[in-house]
Amino acid sequence: MKKTPEAVCTVTLIVINIAVFLILSVLGNTEDAVFMMNHGAVYEPLITQRHEYYRLFTSLFLHFGMSHLLNNMVLLGALGWNLEIETGKIRFLIIYFISGLGGNMLSLVHGLSQNDQAVSAGASGAIFGLMGALLYVVIANRGRMGRLSDRGVLFMIILSLYFGFTSEGVDNWAHIGGLVCGFILSVILYRPAGSHRKSYRKNSFGRRRR
Repeated sequence: MKKTPEAVCTVTLIVINIAVFLILSVLGNTEDAVFMMNHGAVYEPLITQRHEYYRLFTSLFLHFGMSHLLNNMVLLGALGWNLEIETGKIRFLIIYFISGLGGNMLSLVHGLSQNDQAVSAGASGAIFGLMGALLYVVIANRGRMGRLSDRGVLFMIILSLYFGFTSEGVDNWAHIGGLVCGFILSVILYRPAGSHRKSYRKNSFGRRRR
């Protein structure tokens, strides 16, 4: 009996996020903006004036309080498990981190354009990237992948965006940026299982030649 593949990268990311949160909780207050800024959260002036670009990456592992952490880790577990098994570890990590960075960059650009300076952190930009990627994966598999359907994933995305826009203190531009990046990356990187075999069969019968 073939063993079901495990989502090792998803589990590892969850463990790292929890470990970082616990360490910071010992050192100080994770709900304090200044404390989080001093430990790697995004703050526009520090990036544009001091060129601390690493914050676009380190902020992906920081969370403001326990509820923020739990909400993101539950979503990461549910979405990441499905996507990693379908796309493979390397593609999954590329989608996760580039979506997170893309979301942070869009949030940075929007904040600068509106002169809205705020300390921001969290994995939600990367997690929205997983949503966007899953949407394409399901569409590429003719609207269904296991228990997931294109309508179900789309409804989840709309509901998540709605809660973001109707809540205070949420970095919605990071969500949008991550979502778009995840979808585009999935279009580039993902091919449904058996797609190459189908093309070969068509060529064998002379129906399509390239």
